Amino acid sequence: MDDYPLLNLFWTMLWLFLWVMWFFLLFKVITDIFRDHELHGWGKTGWLILVLLLPYIGVFVYLVVRGRGMGKRDLKQAQDNEKAFQSYVQKAAGGPHHSPAEELAKLSSLKEKGDITAEEFDKAKAKLLA
Repeated sequence: MDDYPLLNLFWTMLWLFLWVMWFFLLFKVITDIFRDHELHGWGKTGWLILVLLLPYIGVFVYLVVRGRGMGKRDLKQAQDNEKAFQSYVQKAAGGPHHSPAEELAKLSSLKEKGDITAEEFDKAKAKLLA
Protein backbone atom coordinates (compact mmCIF):
# COMPACT_ATOMS: atom_id res chain seq x y z
CA MET A 1 0.00 0.00 0.00
CA ASP A 2 3.00 2.29 0.38
CA ASP A 3 3.69 2.39 -3.34
CA TYR A 4 0.11 3.55 -4.13
CA PRO A 5 -0.59 6.71 -2.11
CA LEU A 6 -4.01 8.10 -1.36
CA LEU A 7 -3.73 10.87 -3.96
CA ASN A 8 -3.12 8.31 -6.73
CA LEU A 9 -6.19 6.42 -5.57
CA PHE A 10 -8.19 9.64 -5.75
CA TRP A 11 -6.98 10.35 -9.31
CA THR A 12 -7.75 6.79 -10.38
CA MET A 13 -11.28 7.06 -9.01
CA LEU A 14 -11.76 10.44 -10.70
CA TRP A 15 -10.66 9.09 -14.09
CA LEU A 16 -12.87 6.03 -13.66
CA PHE A 17 -15.84 8.25 -12.83
CA LEU A 18 -15.17 10.48 -15.87
CA TRP A 19 -14.82 7.41 -18.10
CA VAL A 20 -18.18 6.02 -16.92
CA MET A 21 -19.84 9.42 -17.35
CA TRP A 22 -18.41 9.68 -20.86
CA PHE A 23 -19.99 6.37 -21.86
CA PHE A 24 -23.26 7.44 -20.28
CA LEU A 25 -23.22 10.65 -22.35
CA LEU A 26 -22.27 8.76 -25.51
CA PHE A 27 -25.14 6.28 -25.10
CA LYS A 28 -27.55 9.12 -24.26
CA VAL A 29 -26.64 10.89 -27.51
CA ILE A 30 -26.95 7.71 -29.58
CA THR A 31 -30.34 6.98 -27.98
CA ASP A 32 -31.48 10.52 -28.75
CA ILE A 33 -30.41 10.15 -32.39
CA PHE A 34 -32.64 7.11 -32.83
CA ARG A 35 -35.52 8.53 -30.77
CA ASP A 36 -35.86 11.76 -32.79
CA HIS A 37 -38.71 11.35 -35.28
CA GLU A 38 -38.00 14.66 -37.02
CA LEU A 39 -34.52 13.48 -38.05
CA HIS A 40 -34.72 11.08 -40.97
CA GLY A 41 -32.45 8.36 -42.39
CA TRP A 42 -29.49 10.27 -43.78
CA GLY A 43 -29.46 12.74 -40.91
CA LYS A 44 -29.41 9.93 -38.37
CA THR A 45 -26.72 8.15 -40.34
CA GLY A 46 -24.57 11.27 -40.50
CA TRP A 47 -24.84 12.00 -36.80
CA LEU A 48 -24.18 8.38 -35.91
CA ILE A 49 -21.06 8.23 -38.11
CA LEU A 50 -19.80 11.49 -36.61
CA VAL A 51 -20.44 10.31 -33.05
CA LEU A 52 -18.86 6.89 -33.58
CA LEU A 53 -15.85 7.87 -35.69
CA LEU A 54 -14.97 11.07 -33.82
CA PRO A 55 -16.60 10.39 -30.47
CA TYR A 56 -15.44 13.40 -28.45
CA ILE A 57 -15.93 15.99 -31.17
CA GLY A 58 -19.12 14.32 -32.42
CA VAL A 59 -20.80 14.23 -29.02
CA PHE A 60 -19.84 17.80 -28.18
CA VAL A 61 -21.01 19.08 -31.58
CA TYR A 62 -24.27 17.13 -31.18
CA LEU A 63 -24.83 18.66 -27.74
CA VAL A 64 -24.21 22.17 -29.05
CA VAL A 65 -26.38 21.78 -32.16
CA ARG A 66 -29.21 19.57 -30.88
CA GLY A 67 -28.84 19.64 -27.09
CA ARG A 68 -31.88 21.82 -26.41
CA GLY A 69 -34.17 19.34 -28.16
CA MET A 70 -32.86 16.42 -26.11
CA GLY A 71 -34.69 17.63 -23.01
CA LYS A 72 -37.90 18.20 -24.94
CA ARG A 73 -37.74 14.70 -26.44
CA ASP A 74 -37.05 13.20 -22.99
CA LEU A 75 -40.04 15.05 -21.55
CA LYS A 76 -42.32 14.01 -24.43
CA GLN A 77 -41.29 10.36 -24.09
CA ALA A 78 -41.91 10.44 -20.32
CA GLN A 79 -45.36 11.96 -20.88
CA ASP A 80 -46.19 9.38 -23.56
CA ASN A 81 -45.07 6.57 -21.27
CA GLU A 82 -47.16 7.96 -18.40
CA LYS A 83 -50.20 8.29 -20.66
CA ALA A 84 -49.78 4.71 -21.93
CA PHE A 85 -49.39 3.44 -18.36
CA GLN A 86 -52.50 5.28 -17.17
CA SER A 87 -54.44 3.93 -20.13
CA TYR A 88 -53.28 0.39 -19.37
CA VAL A 89 -54.17 0.67 -15.69
CA GLN A 90 -57.60 2.07 -16.52
CA LYS A 91 -58.20 -0.70 -19.07
CA ALA A 92 -56.99 -3.42 -16.68
CA ALA A 93 -59.16 -2.05 -13.86
CA GLY A 94 -62.29 -2.24 -15.99
CA GLY A 95 -62.62 1.26 -17.31
CA PRO A 96 -63.53 4.46 -15.55
CA HIS A 97 -65.33 4.00 -12.24
CA HIS A 98 -68.53 5.85 -11.54
CA SER A 99 -69.84 7.10 -8.24
CA PRO A 100 -72.63 5.18 -6.47
CA ALA A 101 -75.05 8.01 -7.26
CA GLU A 102 -74.40 7.62 -10.99
CA GLU A 103 -74.86 3.86 -10.72
CA LEU A 104 -78.15 4.32 -8.85
CA ALA A 105 -79.37 6.74 -11.52
CA LYS A 106 -78.58 4.16 -14.22
CA LEU A 107 -80.36 1.44 -12.27
CA SER A 108 -83.36 3.70 -11.79
CA SER A 109 -83.57 4.48 -15.49
CA LEU A 110 -83.31 0.77 -16.34
CA LYS A 111 -86.16 0.07 -13.90
CA GLU A 112 -88.32 2.85 -15.41
CA LYS A 113 -87.73 1.52 -18.93
CA GLY A 114 -88.74 -1.93 -17.79
CA ASP A 115 -85.38 -3.52 -18.57
CA ILE A 116 -85.08 -4.80 -15.00
CA THR A 117 -87.71 -5.74 -12.46
CA ALA A 118 -88.22 -4.08 -9.09
CA GLU A 119 -86.71 -7.12 -7.40
CA GLU A 120 -83.56 -6.94 -9.58
CA PHE A 121 -83.37 -3.21 -8.88
CA ASP A 122 -83.53 -3.81 -5.10
CA LYS A 123 -80.81 -6.50 -5.26
CA ALA A 124 -78.50 -4.31 -7.38
CA LYS A 125 -79.16 -1.33 -5.11
CA ALA A 126 -78.34 -3.35 -1.99
CA LYS A 127 -75.16 -4.66 -3.61
CA LEU A 128 -74.13 -1.18 -4.69
CA LEU A 129 -74.72 0.40 -1.30
CA ALA A 130 -73.02 -2.44 0.62
